[in-house]
Amino acid sequence: MTRKTPRSTATLSVAGQGPFKGLHSGMSIASKAMVAAFVVFTILNLEYAGALYGGIRAWVEGALSWYYISSIIIILFASLYLMFSRFGSVRLGDDDAKPEFSRFSWYAMLFSASVSIGIMFFGVAEPLFYFDNSAGWGYPNNPFADAAGHHDMDMQRAVDAVRVTNFHWGLHGWAVYTLTGLALGYFAFRKKLPLTFRSALYPILGDRIYGPAGHAVDLLAVFGTIFGIATSMGLGATQMAQGMNVLFGVDPGVGTQVVLVVVISIVATLTAVSGIGRGIKLLSEWNILLTAALIVFFFIAGPSQWLMGFFLTATGDYLTQFLSMGFWTASAPGDVAWQGGWTMFYWGWWLSWAPFVGMFFARISKGRTIREYMFGAMLVPTTMAFVWITIFGGNALFLEMNAVGGVGTAGLIDMVNNWNLGGTLFGTIELLTHGGTMAWLVSALTTLLLATWFITSSDSGTLVVTTILSMGNPHPPKRHRVIWGAAQGLVAAVLLFAGGLAALQTAAIAAALPISVLVVMMAWGVIKSLMEDPSAAKSGADVSPDGTGLDGDLCA
Repeated sequence: MTRKTPRSTATLSVAGQGPFKGLHSGMSIASKAMVAAFVVFTILNLEYAGALYGGIRAWVEGALSWYYISSIIIILFASLYLMFSRFGSVRLGDDDAKPEFSRFSWYAMLFSASVSIGIMFFGVAEPLFYFDNSAGWGYPNNPFADAAGHHDMDMQRAVDAVRVTNFHWGLHGWAVYTLTGLALGYFAFRKKLPLTFRSALYPILGDRIYGPAGHAVDLLAVFGTIFGIATSMGLGATQMAQGMNVLFGVDPGVGTQVVLVVVISIVATLTAVSGIGRGIKLLSEWNILLTAALIVFFFIAGPSQWLMGFFLTATGDYLTQFLSMGFWTASAPGDVAWQGGWTMFYWGWWLSWAPFVGMFFARISKGRTIREYMFGAMLVPTTMAFVWITIFGGNALFLEMNAVGGVGTAGLIDMVNNWNLGGTLFGTIELLTHGGTMAWLVSALTTLLLATWFITSSDSGTLVVTTILSMGNPHPPKRHRVIWGAAQGLVAAVLLFAGGLAALQTAAIAAALPISVLVVMMAWGVIKSLMEDPSAAKSGADVSPDGTGLDGDLCA
């Protein structure tokens, strides 16, 4: 068979000089225009923009919840299939490729770049919300517990609360990241296509990935990354402001939140400029160490023996029911409102982060086998998330169940009902330490951890956006990392001004709609390609029917 060199990639060439040197000029202009249009529109019409974003969210939740649920189910089952399939020994790279990072560094970066800020924001507040039975927001606090007849705020309802929280932070969400990263890593490192989102759709689009269709795919990836990161930055700034209020009495309002976004964006940009092997890797490792220290404190200061039993009970409850929960589609008006406000937000958030986290997962996983990657990227972070939720959320639930004034009177549920979600973590610290110097020190450690999680999410997102715009260059130009680091902070600040948490949630859900289509297509594409890959199927042919040879060249 005649082997040709790859087809002309003129449409993917990067500028050799000028303001876009090192990037694809057309993609750079289009992506900057997209972000600028959003920022200008929102600033000039804050009230109207807030109402519009709320309307978009209401429409998506009401009309498309079935679609989001179906998409997540497809992605989960595709991930489980790949985890246990015959393709497990295939490497993300050449057959002799070796991992770039140690397992500890790899796990640290997997977790730091993904859930980090979000789990600190919701890890205490969410179980408390589901434990409450007041229905103070016009819909049930926990329809799963209510359906089981667990209406009283007791141990059964506490287990239900953590199970639902684990559901939102468990295998369904991690499957989105893991599958996206697998597809990107497989086509980039094994098939030698550019490390961009478009490459994962080669089995479907073929050579059209080099034209307008490919540009559109990558622009959607940039869109999802910017708004997904902005959502987390906004949540992180909200909670950090609460920490600053506890430590120094600073007003935790929007003004403080925006200042924090600016400061953290500057630091995150500096670490993004230093690259993965230095700033991002070191910060991720410190994140894990600081997290371990905080978990140990909560475990020792809280009801340790009770927490160990509670972890086993809640995790077992999740494992027996997570599949049926994933298929549940609400029909009663109250349940529909709950599912839209919680599950749809989470599915949208996971999906909107898929381009960013998937690209980052792929970037740090070169050389690992598919089986090692799938287990490491899907199960290890899920377990870490469950430990976090049980230790932090479990302490808060125990305090409310054993409050001196009766169940639910410790004050933490009141904070949730006042929608001070970020403050519940600091409120739990106050109750565990009984105030004083210890409370201040632990709150300071928590605020520092928030900052480091904040930074690692932001700098990873900056690196991903510039990698996409540089057509897969793993070391994109530093000055463009600075520009996009600032752009992420700007979008987060604008969303805070346009409606705070509600606007952030809307951004995540809306960004997820086009991304979900791409991820489902990627799932089909990577499975198709693996089935047709001679090295995976042991067929003896030297060319994959998806159009690439074993050495990665496109073939005729």
